[in-house]
Amino acid sequence: MHCKHIIWLFSAFCWLSCQGPAEDLPPPNILWITCEDISPNLGAYGDTYAYTPNLDQLAREGVLYKQAIASAPVCAVARSSIITGLYASSQGTQYMRCKGQLPETVELYPTYLREAGYFCTNNSKTDYNLAINNKACWDECTRDAHWRNRPDTGQPFFSIFNFGTSHESRVNDAERYEQAIANVDPKLLKSPGEVPLPPYYPDTDTVRALWSRYYNIITAMDQQVGELLAELEADDLLENTIIFFYSDHGAGLPRHKRWLYDAGLQVPLIVKAPKKYQHLLPMSAGSETDELVSFIDLPPTLLQLANIPIPNHMQGRAFLGENLSLQRTYTYAGRDRMDERYDMQRAVRSQRYKYIRYYEPYKPFCQYMNTPEKGAIMQAIRQAAADNSLPEAGAHIVASTKPAEELFDLQTDPWELNNLAKDPKYVKQLEEMRKAHADWSDETKDTGLIPETILRRWEKEYDKSIYAIMREENIPVSLIRNIAIGDLEIEPWLTALNHSNAAVRYWAAIRLGNDSRTVEHIPALLERATDSIPLVSIATARALCLMGAEEQGIPVLQQALKHTDEWVRLASALVLDEMQEGGRPALADLQSVMEDPNKYVVRVANHALNALQGTTHVVP
Repeated sequence: MHCKHIIWLFSAFCWLSCQGPAEDLPPPNILWITCEDISPNLGAYGDTYAYTPNLDQLAREGVLYKQAIASAPVCAVARSSIITGLYASSQGTQYMRCKGQLPETVELYPTYLREAGYFCTNNSKTDYNLAINNKACWDECTRDAHWRNRPDTGQPFFSIFNFGTSHESRVNDAERYEQAIANVDPKLLKSPGEVPLPPYYPDTDTVRALWSRYYNIITAMDQQVGELLAELEADDLLENTIIFFYSDHGAGLPRHKRWLYDAGLQVPLIVKAPKKYQHLLPMSAGSETDELVSFIDLPPTLLQLANIPIPNHMQGRAFLGENLSLQRTYTYAGRDRMDERYDMQRAVRSQRYKYIRYYEPYKPFCQYMNTPEKGAIMQAIRQAAADNSLPEAGAHIVASTKPAEELFDLQTDPWELNNLAKDPKYVKQLEEMRKAHADWSDETKDTGLIPETILRRWEKEYDKSIYAIMREENIPVSLIRNIAIGDLEIEPWLTALNHSNAAVRYWAAIRLGNDSRTVEHIPALLERATDSIPLVSIATARALCLMGAEEQGIPVLQQALKHTDEWVRLASALVLDEMQEGGRPALADLQSVMEDPNKYVVRVANHALNALQGTTHVVP
C-alpha cells in the first residue's frame, strides 16, 4: 500500500476515535470556492440589486458570516496570510509583489493536510507574495486541478477553485468584461444607472456603466459557482463535503480595493456543512452570525475541521469545530506598499467600530498609482474634483493629506464618512482601539515599521527571515513605532537620528522633514546624509529638500537612483516625485531609469517626468 494511503487511513482512524461511539464519521472533504474583488454584494447579504441565486441558496443551507474581514485589502498580501496563518506584516510579505522569505519554522497549510492523508488541489491561483515554489505544497496546482483527479476516490480531499471572473480588470476593460459575461442571460444583466452609486462617486454615465459591470460580473461568477456545486452533486459528494465561499478582499474599485475601509476589507463568507458534520458549525442551516472572523482564522479553522493539530505559530483562531476558544474582540488589517507607492496604514475593527492609524498622513489620500489611475472611475473622480462636481462625500479621496487617525461607528456610518477621532464623546473608544493597535503591533512584531529595503538588507545580513529576526535580534518595535507616530517634541527625533537601529534613524529623519520647526537642525541632518544605510540617507535628503537645502539633498537622491538595490532606487524616485519642481535638477537621472528592470521605479519616474515636462507619457 502507498505510504500516503497508510497515513490517510491512520488519520481517518484517529478522526473516528475522537468522535465517540455515537459518531462513526470519516474526515470531511473540504471545498473552498474563492473569488476576487467583491464586497458582500450578494442577495444573501440583503443586496436587492444583486442576482446571485446559487450563492443565496448556499447561504440558506449554511451559515452566513456578516462580519468577515480580510487581513489586507489586496490579493497577494491577503493570500500570504492565508497560506501561512501569519499576518503579512508579521512575516514581511506586506509589500505588494514582494519576494518574502518564508519563516524557517513555518509550513504552508496544505503541507499539514497532505501529511494527514488529504489530496490537496488548487485551481489555480497562488500569488502568495513569497519567494518559494508556490506549487510545491499541492498535489495539483493547475487550471485542471480537481478533486476528481485523486488516485483513490475514498481519499479525503481539500480543493480550492478560484474564480477570477469578478476581478477589477473585468470592470475596467470592456473586452474582458464581455468575455466574463458571455454566458450570462442578457435579461439578468443590470443596466447603467439601475444600481445606486456609493455616495462618494461622481454620478456620470461612465461611472454608472462601470458600477453596473461590477454587479454583472458577480452574476457571472455566481453562475460558475453553481456549475461547480453541480459537479460536486454529480459525484455524490455533497453529503461528505464542507463548503466555504469567500472573496479575497472587497470590491476592485477606487476607495474599496487597497483601502482599509469595510468597502475594501469586508468580504462575503458562507460555510455549509452536510448534516453529518453540522455539529462542527456554530449554528443551524440558514443562520446568520455577527461573529468577527479574520482571514488569519482560515488556516487554523481548516486544520481543526480536519482534526489536525494547529501549529503554535499560527496567529488566528479556529471558528469552526469543537472546543473553540473565545470569539475575537477585534480583527486587524494593514496596508503598506501598493504597487509603486508606500503608505503604511493599520486598522483595528470591532463589531461596531473601526480604527485606522495612518503612519504617513503627510501623503495624499490617493497617491497616483499607475494601475488604478487607468481605471475610468478613478479618472472620473479626478475630473470631477477638477471641475468641482465631486460629491462632498468623496472630497477626502482627492485630499492632499490624511488625518493621523480615523474612528468610525459602523452601525450608524457604514460608508465610513464621519471621522469621530476628535469627537470628545468617543475618547474612551478611541483610546481602547489605539491601545489594541499598539498591543497587536508589539505582539505580532509588525515588520511594516521596517522599510522594505532595510528589511531585505537585514535578511541578507542575518541570513534568516525577518520573522526570525524580529523575534531573535531584540528589534525595538515599540520605540520604532513611537518615533514613527508618537506625539513627540523635536529632541527625541534628533536623538533617534543617531540610534544604532536603522529603522529608528529612518523614521526620525522622516518626522524631522515633516516638521517646519526643524530648519535650524539642518547641520544634524547633514551628518546623516551619508548614512551607511542608503534609505536613511534618502529620508535625510528628503528632509533637507523640504527645508530648502536642495543643494545638499538632491545629489544624495541622484546617487541613490543608481544603487544596485531596486527598492533603494524606488525610494529615491518617490522622493524626487514628491519634490515636484524641486526635483528638476535630477531630470536627467529620472530619464536614465526609464529602462529600470523594476516596473515600479519606471512608473514613479514617468510620473515625475510627466509633471516636470508637461507630458502625458503612459507606461505599463
